[in-house]
Amino acid sequence: MYKIISNKKSVAFVCVGNACRSQIAEAWARHLGGDAWEVFSAGSRPAGFVAPEVGTVMSEVKIDTKNQFSKGVDSLPEKMWDYVISMGCGDACLHLPAKKRYDWPIPDPIGRDLNFFREVRDELKTRVTNLLNQGEL
Repeated sequence: MYKIISNKKSVAFVCVGNACRSQIAEAWARHLGGDAWEVFSAGSRPAGFVAPEVGTVMSEVKIDTKNQFSKGVDSLPEKMWDYVISMGCGDACLHLPAKKRYDWPIPDPIGRDLNFFREVRDELKTRVTNLLNQGEL
C-alpha cells in the first residue's frame, strides 16, 4: 500500500472483481474530474483482468482504458477517502475509511452483451457526473 497526501477530493470505486463497473466508473471520473480528483478503483476479490468490453464501450466515447488493470482493495492508498462508492458487493466490500459512503445498485455486466455494457457505461456517467459536480448522488 502507498499513501497519498493531497488537497484534491478523493474517490474509490469498489466492486467485487474490479473488472467492469468500478473500472468504468474510474475511467469516467478520471476523464470528467481531470486533475481536481484522486480517482481509484479496486475489487474485494479482484478478477485479475479488465473485461475487454470495458475497453470497447469506453472507446466509443473516446476514453482510453488500456492502462487500467484489476487490483485489490489492499493496493489502495491508506487514507480517509472523501467518497467510497461500492457497486453491488454489499458485505463482500472491505471497509475503507470515508467521509461519505454510497452503494450504487449497478448490475454487473460481466458475461452480458455490448448493449448491456453500454447501459451500465451511461448510467455510471450520470452518477459520476453528479458526484463530481455536486458531491451528491
